[in-house]
Amino acid sequence: MNFKKLKLSSISLFIFGSLSFGQNSPFSIAVEPINIPNLGGLQSFAFGQHNGKWLILGGRLDGLHQRQPFAAFDVAGHNTQLIVVDPVTKQRWTASISSLPTAIQEQIKSTNAQFFQEENYLYILGGYGYSGTLNDHTTFPNLTAIDVPSTINAVINGTSFISNFRQITDTKFQVTGGRLEKIYNTHYLVGGQKFIGRYNPMGPTHGPGFTQEYTNQIRKFTLSDNGTAITINHFAAITDTVELHRRDYNVTPQIMPNGEEGLTAFSGVFQKNANLPFLNCVNIDSSGYNANNSFSQYYNHYHCANFPIYSSYYNEMNTVFFGGIAQYYDNAGTLVQDNNVPFVKTIARVSRDANGIMAEYKLPIEMPSLLGAGSEFIPNLNIPRYHNGVIKIDSLSQDSTLVGYIYGGISSTGANIFFTNTGTQSSASSQIFEVYLIKGQTYGVHELNSHSVSNLKLKVFPNPNKGDFKVTFNLKKRSSVKLKLTDLNGKIIEINNFKSLEKGEHTLEKRIEEIANGGIYFLTIETDYEIATQKLILKK
Repeated sequence: MNFKKLKLSSISLFIFGSLSFGQNSPFSIAVEPINIPNLGGLQSFAFGQHNGKWLILGGRLDGLHQRQPFAAFDVAGHNTQLIVVDPVTKQRWTASISSLPTAIQEQIKSTNAQFFQEENYLYILGGYGYSGTLNDHTTFPNLTAIDVPSTINAVINGTSFISNFRQITDTKFQVTGGRLEKIYNTHYLVGGQKFIGRYNPMGPTHGPGFTQEYTNQIRKFTLSDNGTAITINHFAAITDTVELHRRDYNVTPQIMPNGEEGLTAFSGVFQKNANLPFLNCVNIDSSGYNANNSFSQYYNHYHCANFPIYSSYYNEMNTVFFGGIAQYYDNAGTLVQDNNVPFVKTIARVSRDANGIMAEYKLPIEMPSLLGAGSEFIPNLNIPRYHNGVIKIDSLSQDSTLVGYIYGGISSTGANIFFTNTGTQSSASSQIFEVYLIKGQTYGVHELNSHSVSNLKLKVFPNPNKGDFKVTFNLKKRSSVKLKLTDLNGKIIEINNFKSLEKGEHTLEKRIEEIANGGIYFLTIETDYEIATQKLILKK
């Protein structure tokens, strides 16, 4: 083979791993739909809960935003109601927010706000939407505190809830698409952006124009609230213009291998130098943060319903993700890359062992449709959980436990609709799913995604191809490299050896002219320390 060195590109499929990760699942997941009459669909909203009832605010009533500035994030799509849901009795109540002060109305009907509930108070930070006061779309520089129990009671009884809402202004909270969580006594506002103006895919200098500024930060603060006054104490922000350049993603509470509370920022968009999702993750604890470049997450890249589970017995952390949008999906055992980043059905988990090694597994069940982006997991608060909300799997007394619910999100009629979206190809889902965690029995195999644990990060693209393709791989240290092409029967077609290649990324170019009839082949890369194999599909 005449492989030539080339600059790095993209597009890949399917890898066999050689690492010895177990494939038996530590638990199973069951997802059961329930319906609540007249609930209506919603995506990218905020929620709080009390005594089993949910309070839902903000978000969008429509599906994926359209590309035209006049239609994207239009006023008609704002949720202008407070919604209370009882998932047990299957009831819902609503109330208009029109009685609230204008500034509070404008913020709490926004989309992609950050939110966190602490005891009876739900705190909503930022969010993006239309402001009649400014006569423009904006990211709101506010924190609104909501008394959840009192508001739920007021909505059900049809009484006033104005006194249950308080708001302060703080430009450090002018963020949308980030996530708000807590480690011990400190709040963490992770990632996100400040977006001012109307969305326009042609860029900030076209049409009405806009400004977009990623925070590139973890903003830490403490909050004290006596029911009247809210006091914020800001700490120095952590800035990383590469690893924290993320938005519209999942940040989930964790128990770290040392037993301490932490967070993991999974995937997100967009990479600093590529219009693609991140594949690595960022682990955050009270002492700082660390980007894990030894792990890659290929499924569930945008924000979707997810929940964390920890076993203290095995010191194993698992996070389960439900559908959404991703750059990769599985097709009959082949990992397919689509740089249009489509809607997916994948349910997957990311596991972290006692040594901090992470791996990704595809579960044997899927979402029933292209569903999950912008949905939320609403936990069952009556089961054993750590202070930060992580489920204590060792303490679950039943074989099957209702751990929570999934509500809302974008339901799409096709995987790739962005460039043809007229507003009818997707919608906000009204579906609720009960989520059960099943111990002691295994229903199907959780399939290890060997891409996620491979240091080689082997890619072949385009794939399928007509004999012209490129191969990229990463070396963690200097090594000899053998590239071997075989057919389905294991017959060696050709071998190339490279005696000593430097550490880092390598790209090789290949043209196969001697195989004219197409077919399926396997390209194997072997280094001094690891082997990976790529399925190669040649078209006639």
